[in-house]
Amino acid sequence: MQTLELLSPAKNLQCGFAAIDSGADAVYIGASRFGARAAAGNSVDDIRQLCDYAHKYGARVHVTVNTIIYDDEMDDTMCLVRQLCDIGVDALLVQDMGLLSRIRAEHLPVALHASTQCDTRTAEKAAWLYSLGFGRVVLAREMSADEITEIHKTVPDVELEAFVHGALCVSYSGVCYASQNCFDRSANRGECAQFCRLKFDLVDSDDRTIERGRYLLSLKDMCQIDNLETLARSGVTAFKIEGRLKDEEYVKNVVAAYSKRLDAIVARHPDKYRREAYGTVRYNFTPDLHKTFNRGYTTYFLNGRQGDIFSPDTPKALGEFVGHVKNVEHNCITVSGTSSFANGDGLCFLNAEHELEGFRVNRAVGNKLYPYKMPAELHRGAGLYRNNDQVFENELKGKSSERRIQVALSYGLTNDGFSLAVNGKVLSTVEFAHQKAKRPQHDNITAQLSKLGNTVLEASSVTIEDGAGEYFIPNSLLSQLRRDAAEAFEKEIARQTAERKPIEANEQAPLKVWQREYSEFPYLYNISNKDAEKFYSGQGMTDIRPAFELKKEPGALIMQCRHCLRYSLGRCVRRGGKRPEWHEPLFLRLPDGRRFRLEFNCDECQMNIYADNCGKRN
Repeated sequence: MQTLELLSPAKNLQCGFAAIDSGADAVYIGASRFGARAAAGNSVDDIRQLCDYAHKYGARVHVTVNTIIYDDEMDDTMCLVRQLCDIGVDALLVQDMGLLSRIRAEHLPVALHASTQCDTRTAEKAAWLYSLGFGRVVLAREMSADEITEIHKTVPDVELEAFVHGALCVSYSGVCYASQNCFDRSANRGECAQFCRLKFDLVDSDDRTIERGRYLLSLKDMCQIDNLETLARSGVTAFKIEGRLKDEEYVKNVVAAYSKRLDAIVARHPDKYRREAYGTVRYNFTPDLHKTFNRGYTTYFLNGRQGDIFSPDTPKALGEFVGHVKNVEHNCITVSGTSSFANGDGLCFLNAEHELEGFRVNRAVGNKLYPYKMPAELHRGAGLYRNNDQVFENELKGKSSERRIQVALSYGLTNDGFSLAVNGKVLSTVEFAHQKAKRPQHDNITAQLSKLGNTVLEASSVTIEDGAGEYFIPNSLLSQLRRDAAEAFEKEIARQTAERKPIEANEQAPLKVWQREYSEFPYLYNISNKDAEKFYSGQGMTDIRPAFELKKEPGALIMQCRHCLRYSLGRCVRRGGKRPEWHEPLFLRLPDGRRFRLEFNCDECQMNIYADNCGKRN
């Protein structure tokens, strides 16, 4: 039986609660420091509250401690890790091998997951990480279904976690130094400045402009909702939604959409799959991924290289297409199509400069819209997109879902009183003399035992064993039976949830199996502390270099991408494109003149980006 875990982001405690309520099997959240989203930190006490809540449903809490750590931070990091273990977090996401060594040395009782920052894209790398004690690896987003299958076949015991929804990094995670190189803000330290969302010119070696002022590294957002079963068959057990900076409404909508789809897979294959956590969710809205922040959707490389993965016109959210402008008057516009609108809707369109321009609807009368301010460049025939649906947003505010664990209750007799069993197991008893009742007790007993509203449970049935309904019992004792049984049931679920133990390290895979990937640029190992140096030395590494954050290298590789501009611009000859007319190497150029050299590694079907030694050009 393969478990399917829907893993949701949580910016804060409220987002975490919303994720669990909406159907998540697990939540990943950042602590106060050392997570790969510096702007999404949470106190240990908040994380404790989230653990207590999640564990009632058998759901887990993973905490991101996945930045690289400096020497003067290591003791503080370990203090935080110990606190997280004390409050019962289920797993830590780690990138830094020095931190891994420290955690292993103390034998802390927590599962370790290799962060996507570890850049796991081969079976050899997954095997090596598993040998170090990582029970799960978070795969690179660029993986195809066939590549994931190969990893699962080669390393069947390691859990595979794959991103299924949300924003895409154009570079392999953990192998991006563009933000650090240009802005002294490290992606490996949770401070990415989103270099990939900037506007570039594409020029060739003759300084001829091929593309002018376009967002050439900005990718669409990932959406694998139609490929979840394919991923499950490939060996993925955890389906990860991106978005630790996203708001509560985003979490509710996306988690609900994916949870319903996973439930449908389980319903089709009840003997093959089951959900990781417990509970049935009732929704007060209909999930719709097109109504949540997105830059347009792509399946990325899951089914092989696709031509629709990047969004060169805008790095912002377009939203859902709602029609074309049919007519423009001095204070209103008429929209073609069947979409309905509401006061307060946010709409946008691409203007003549291919820039996204937005406006707010002050008043909507059918398909006639009166903006707060009429956009100057809005014209007849323009395509309109809605990036803020007021009606839908209102549906998501407040309590949009309810999650309950269905249980069968059975009320019976003991020698000196009464008992209550949950799903066949007696969990509470009370002592009270058996006294024949003067009136029927069945309906009252059923009603009192069904009052589980202040718990996570819901009675699917209440059975009164033969003879038990003939005796009188005060409502206060029925309430006590119910409370004690519910509390015992929730504690048992929490205990089972906490039973997952970290795997023991069994270092068999030599470093040289995968060292060739980074041999030309040793800083790609992200070694930022003495513990990491000692770790890699013990692995047999001889050319140990400091992380890029500690020592910049001129002309360095700052991005390694599966996204390829040759291919995306229709100039990949190997894949049926036209032969390029430009002279390589090509360069990406920022408005301030800084250039970045492109290298096309066709054997690996990969594009590398380098910090150009020329720097600024006049």
